[in-house]
Amino acid sequence: MDTTQHRDVFTTMARGFHVARASAVLPATTTYSLFTISTGRVLVTLLMGEVTVVNTATATNAKILINPTTGTSGEIAADLAIASLEAGTIYLVEGDGSALVAVSAGGSYFAAGTPAPFVAPAGTLDLETSATNATGAAKWDIWYFPLDAGASVASA
Repeated sequence: MDTTQHRDVFTTMARGFHVARASAVLPATTTYSLFTISTGRVLVTLLMGEVTVVNTATATNAKILINPTTGTSGEIAADLAIASLEAGTIYLVEGDGSALVAVSAGGSYFAAGTPAPFVAPAGTLDLETSATNATGAAKWDIWYFPLDAGASVASA
């Protein structure tokens, strides 16, 4: 195995399977699905986004919702003010229901703490914004372990 293959195996063992969602413009005062969870429950070990296009100065909040196929929707990460965040800023879901966290480009969150894993049922993980912010864009990544046979995550 070369270095890249070793790193990929280690990452899968440590954080789980990885799914990336390409950069997309933020939803305008609405919700869109980031990831679809199929067949059963998964243990999400890390969910994060990265600002790829600077957000405008328009006052805007963003949050992450869980929208199960069966059951009641809820917040995974509460509102974060995202106006004027620079490219490279990381959105981090702590997994405990508190606010979405923003770590400026070049910053390090993991030195201060580690996100908590959370269980997500079949359905979607969604991003919701409170205002139109058409110039901001972000890409998203998720790492997970299936808890039920056949459970998987795909980019929505």
